Amino acid sequence: MMDWFPIVFIVFKVLVLGTGMFFAVKWHHDQGKKKRRKPADPRSERAVSVKS
Repeated sequence: MMDWFPIVFIVFKVLVLGTGMFFAVKWHHDQGKKKRRKPADPRSERAVSVKS
């Protein structure tokens, strides 16, 4: 009678953990893209242009 419980529980666990891992990787990937796309500080650009 309880033979179906481990099968359903393992499938549910894999789906929940898989979804969580997907969104964790996606979030970290998006954070990296946002950091690379962020414009430089205008003061640092002036400091570089004065030196060169």
